[in-house]
This record gives sequence, C-alpha cells and structure tokens, in this order.
Amino acid sequence: MKKIGILFTVLLTATGLWAQTSDWEFDKAHSSVEFGIDHMVITEVTGKFTEFTGSVKTEKEDFTDAKIEFYIEAKSINTNNIDRDDHLRSADFFDVDKFQKITFVSTSFTKTSGKNYSLTGNLTMHGITKPVTFEVTYGGTVVDPYGNTKAGFKLTGKLNRNDYGLTWSKALETGGLVVGEEVTLTARVELMKMNH
Repeated sequence: MKKIGILFTVLLTATGLWAQTSDWEFDKAHSSVEFGIDHMVITEVTGKFTEFTGSVKTEKEDFTDAKIEFYIEAKSINTNNIDRDDHLRSADFFDVDKFQKITFVSTSFTKTSGKNYSLTGNLTMHGITKPVTFEVTYGGTVVDPYGNTKAGFKLTGKLNRNDYGLTWSKALETGGLVVGEEVTLTARVELMKMNH
C-alpha cells in the first residue's frame, strides 16, 4: 500500500497535477504605484500612493496562473501638494475615513505575446467595485546578490474616476473640467519569492 502511495505521488508530480505553489510578496523598496490626471485640460498632474501591500500565488514559472491581490491605503495619496492631498482625502474624493483601502483581486493573468501580458481583475475604490484590465510587461526573474529570487513587472491602465463615484470637479469658462475624468495608472512592481 505504501508503494502505491509513493507511485501516486511520483505520477502527480510528473504530470504537474501536484505542483508546488510559490508565494511572492511585493518588495516595497523597489515598487511604486503612480497615477496621472488632466488638470484644466492643458496639463497633467501626477501622484502616487506610498503605502501598499499585496501577494501573488503561482505554480507556473511564467506566472500565467498567477492569483494576485493588492491593497492600497487611500490616505497615502501624495501629489506633492499638502492642500491638494488633503482635498483628495476628503469626502469630495476618496473619503479616506470611510473608505480606507483600494483593493484589486485578479481574475485572470494571460500572456498576449513574448513578455507581454493582460491582467484583469476587480478594483474596489470608494466602496464601488468594477472590472479593470491592465497591460503588463514582465521584466524577468533573477536571483539577487543576497540569494533572493525576484521578479519584475510594469503595469499600465486607465479608468474613469466617475465610475467609482469620484465625481467632484468644476467647469472652466472655456469648457472642460478643472479635474479630468480619465486616470492613467502605472505600477512598477518587484516581487520577492517567499518559499524556495
């Protein structure tokens, strides 16, 4: 009976049915979450979120089966202007006292060509959940000088802030809005493998 159990284990491993799951965490020192939005039509204001965490679970080396969860502290928004940041944290925008976290949970991560991927998932912000898709470039996987396995990605995408109830703005006399509706998101992510 013991031999049968060992044989069954070998068969599962050989066929990939019992593959080991790898856990990855975000290396915050080498990761960033940034955004850009039009200001008065003529220029773009950029900012970032400084507090975030997340995890990735995968069995495949190319990450095509990756399960991704990402959490941002809304209050950590930073546009390099204190008054503007306080306004963004207020009930006019993120209402951070009520909606403390922005969350993303993936539903699929598929390779489109070479090192290019498409990441789809549910983004919850300001109490509203909507599906979003990001274009992803996989930079590769390496072992750093300290023996840690690292993987790098760049994510880009767009969303309409009105879809999440972030509707505050003022109209310009010449037409258009003081704050644009479309937000461009860019995340540069370095993952560190937690089990070897």
